[in-house]
Amino acid sequence: MIKVHIGRTPSGENEEALVKLINQLRSTIAGRPGYLSSETLKRVDPPGEILVVSKWQSRFYWEQWYASEERMDIQKRIDDLLESKTRYEIYEYE
Repeated sequence: MIKVHIGRTPSGENEEALVKLINQLRSTIAGRPGYLSSETLKRVDPPGEILVVSKWQSRFYWEQWYASEERMDIQKRIDDLLESKTRYEIYEYE
């Protein structure tokens, strides 16, 4: 199993719009092969960053989702709301 940490920092007043698109991604991902769960966290100190922690059966399934047209379409809209690029970090269970 793996966990993927996805960090995003909205620019200006875009946080609400960003959260809506993240929720849209979450509803699109439900039921995909290999997807187990995810949670969305707002950074407190310092404020501003939104972190999604997504859990997958394997990196193979994550990479299928990452390459999917559905994800890329929503991610393009997310990119327009960000201060900097989306950051992806993949962690594997030992």
